[in-house]
Amino acid sequence: MTDAIPPRYDRVSAVGFLGYAAGVALIVWCLNGAGFSLEKVTTSPPRFADFMSRAWPPNLEPSVLERLGWKMIETLQIAVAGAVIGVILSVPVALLAARGLVAGGWINQVTRTILGFLRAVPDIAWALVFVVAVGLGPFAGMLAIVVDTVGFCGRFFADDMEGTDKGPAESLAATGARKIDVVACATIPAAMPAFISTSLYALEKAVRSSTILGLVGAGGIGIELKVGFDLFDYPTAMTVILMIAVVVIGIEQISGWARNRIIGTER
Repeated sequence: MTDAIPPRYDRVSAVGFLGYAAGVALIVWCLNGAGFSLEKVTTSPPRFADFMSRAWPPNLEPSVLERLGWKMIETLQIAVAGAVIGVILSVPVALLAARGLVAGGWINQVTRTILGFLRAVPDIAWALVFVVAVGLGPFAGMLAIVVDTVGFCGRFFADDMEGTDKGPAESLAATGARKIDVVACATIPAAMPAFISTSLYALEKAVRSSTILGLVGAGGIGIELKVGFDLFDYPTAMTVILMIAVVVIGIEQISGWARNRIIGTER
């Protein structure tokens, strides 16, 4: 008996080989459609270095920082207001999307299809729609964040409620409690930690999204970034980029800390 070393990988069947070949062909086709070019990759560093040389140091004039600061505050207002309203609206929508709670199967499917549509359309596209509907300004951006948040939280809230322990809910149902009472007293409290965690993720997402909605006239600091590049005012554009990075990273850190505290408390 020989101590042969087992093969690291199983031998690929003919069908498997064809599948791998089709996957490679698909990737090559996508790269070609995306305009991938090694020449552009190798010649881009000098251009990037030229941009950095013209953008650095960032514009730190007090008047510029004050103007950008107010725009950043407006961006945070759009994000927080839109995320809070979106989270609140997501709860009743999630109740309709969750299977076996308060609605029948066809209502679940229709609601999930609508939520899928809301998620499929990018937030900047929703911003364009609301700019047409309500005009330029932060209100259009807030509405875009609301719709995007409902699509995001509605689906995850529904999954969170479906994944809760069914014991308490079944016990309440056995006593003759109505479906809505079972959901309010057993299902939602059990899913609340997941709701809060998902809501914090939604807030992070809203802050990141709100920073670029200004590019289409939906308020916030994005318009300052567009103007900076349009006027070749790269130092101001760099200031905007750095402000966005600091604010987004700061919100993510605060959200992560809050999420860890909530999870730790529940444990």
